[in-house]
Amino acid sequence: QKAVHTRISTNGAAQKNIAAKQTEAEALEKRYIWVKALSDTANGNVSGKEKITLEAYIQATYFDCILQRANLRLQKMSGGQYDLKRRSTGQKNSQIGLELDILDHYNGTLRSVKTLSGGESFLASLSLALGLSDEIQASTGIHLDTMFVDEGFGSLEEESLSQAIDTLTALSGANRLVGIISHVGELKERIDKQILVTKTREGYSKAQIRLE
Repeated sequence: QKAVHTRISTNGAAQKNIAAKQTEAEALEKRYIWVKALSDTANGNVSGKEKITLEAYIQATYFDCILQRANLRLQKMSGGQYDLKRRSTGQKNSQIGLELDILDHYNGTLRSVKTLSGGESFLASLSLALGLSDEIQASTGIHLDTMFVDEGFGSLEEESLSQAIDTLTALSGANRLVGIISHVGELKERIDKQILVTKTREGYSKAQIRLE
């Protein structure tokens, strides 16, 4: 009887220990399932859903806000022809990126921005820069009071050049300093304040400030 009592006591203690471990294991399993689901969601690995990481989702959200503001500029500079759109693969097994397409309202086509001409690409890039500036100012209150545009005007035909200059002129009239670096002669007729840089025969350059 003593041996039986000892076995019962030993087995009872083992049973309580096993039950406690089982309860602990079940709690850990539930937490693991929750953490794994959270990890899969943050890393874009949820089955049957679009493959987008938390980082890419946040970037895409801000990017969409920038595009909305950029399109206000691009529509004006392109005469209402173009809108920028973030590309959506439409496939749940593909990783979502931040590539851009261009929507052509004249013929209703949606194509890669890589198909734009040099002048059109310049207008799209300028619109994105202005859209980023507008979004930063709206979301943070930080004012970007100075902007420099380096070349690109030489690729624009006359109408697009005029629209781009009108946009930049409007910006400069809104308490912003807009600097244009260019070799395009037509700009000299539209810009009053200039810094003319010329190369001398001695091999150095000199700058001349012209205020008209």
